[in-house]
Amino acid sequence: MEFIDYYKVLGISKKATADEIKKAYRKMARQNHPDVNPGNSGANKKFQEINEANEVLSDPEKRKKYDKYGKDWQQGEAREKAQQEYAQSYGGSSPFGGGKGFGGGDFEGGDFSEFFSSMFGQGGGRQRQGRFRGQDVNATFNLPLSQGFTTQKQTFTINGKNIRITVPAGMENGQVIKLNGHGSPGSNGGPAGDLFITFDMQNDTPYRRKGNDLYLDAEIDLYTAVLGGDLVVDTLHGKLKLKIKPETQNNTRTRAKGKGYPVYKKDGQFGDLYITYQVKMPENLGEKEKELFSELQKLSKHG
Repeated sequence: MEFIDYYKVLGISKKATADEIKKAYRKMARQNHPDVNPGNSGANKKFQEINEANEVLSDPEKRKKYDKYGKDWQQGEAREKAQQEYAQSYGGSSPFGGGKGFGGGDFEGGDFSEFFSSMFGQGGGRQRQGRFRGQDVNATFNLPLSQGFTTQKQTFTINGKNIRITVPAGMENGQVIKLNGHGSPGSNGGPAGDLFITFDMQNDTPYRRKGNDLYLDAEIDLYTAVLGGDLVVDTLHGKLKLKIKPETQNNTRTRAKGKGYPVYKKDGQFGDLYITYQVKMPENLGEKEKELFSELQKLSKHG
């Protein structure tokens, strides 16, 4: 099995923090995502390596085993246990040694690593084939905010297999869905790993999202701000007619209850929509308009 240095794959040091690993993974995953590199088999292979590296290094226990055992990190503990069992059975005082230390002489039939290769099904003699669980697989899925407004079916292609799942409305950015048994296959009859899908919510709307609430800037002219009037805005729920009060100040905020983003897995529940009025000053005034504003200025001074 070819050794893959997961730290080099993500471009980080062995002392990298969990946050540094997360940032490096997201950056590399976006650069090498199959959707960004269509038809590029090299990028697709790189993307799989990035997911594999993140799956191991983002898990403290798996990372610890990887740092200790390298490419054999999944079998490392089992091999250590086998060493201990052999030492106890044959009187060895140093079960973690090389090819010596068992009964005071050289280990028959080759060095210590060859013995354990045979124990794990790679040679003759006393075989103990361990059943090992397959690796978990991490994948990133880009979902536009407008599509995430409703529950829908999505199809993912993982390791050449199409997986169709239901994506509930109201997904958060960075939220993860776990699919049991859809990761890498196990060895020697062991169970398959799991698939973890991280959702990258991409904002394709004029709204800003904070949790389940949405925020929108709506422009109104000076005359409507002063005299009042009606304003129709587009929401993810459809058209919404707002009543503008006279003498509305710039940056005034109003709330449209229940017109925000859906609450995850709670049908019929939505956040709120907050609209901030931006008063636009008139431009290219004619002489008559300037005279009227002058009159208003005089009236305000003497009012």
